[in-house]
Amino acid sequence: MQTNTLVVRRAVPADASDISGLWLRSFAAALPTVTRPHSEEQVHAWIRDIVLPTQETWVAIAGETVVGMMVIEGGDVDQLYLDPDHRGRGIGARLIELAKRRRPAGLSLWTFQINGPARRFYERQGFVPVEKTDGRGNEENEPDVRYCWHPEPGAVAIPAQAGEQDPAAR
Repeated sequence: MQTNTLVVRRAVPADASDISGLWLRSFAAALPTVTRPHSEEQVHAWIRDIVLPTQETWVAIAGETVVGMMVIEGGDVDQLYLDPDHRGRGIGARLIELAKRRRPAGLSLWTFQINGPARRFYERQGFVPVEKTDGRGNEENEPDVRYCWHPEPGAVAIPAQAGEQDPAAR
């Protein structure tokens, strides 16, 4: 699959079940040793009732399937999850490029220290680790790391990709 066959668009309420299923599969695959503090039902309700109505949520869709999701809240990439079967295909990079276009002054994000693949991915995308914690500040009680990205002086804006749609911009 090529990433140019993806459609990246703002999530709509009808995406809630697909997004929460993706989130649960991705969390389980990427973080098998991390205790998930909420039940599947609670995750579904959180996505449906809080994330989608109140946060800038994007999905990457291949064919009819949601294969990636990203939430931008303020200057943070608050959530970025990919379907485990679609990792390594440039989908995460497409979503991060979108976040950089949406927040050109800079971004930050948190990930767990144990998540080596995510840390390497964010560093390849230009994020720099700026803070580590012992995990007392997150629900999972898992040591984490905060990353920041700031554009280089004189950087040119990243152009939109084919297939990106923001219904809110219409």
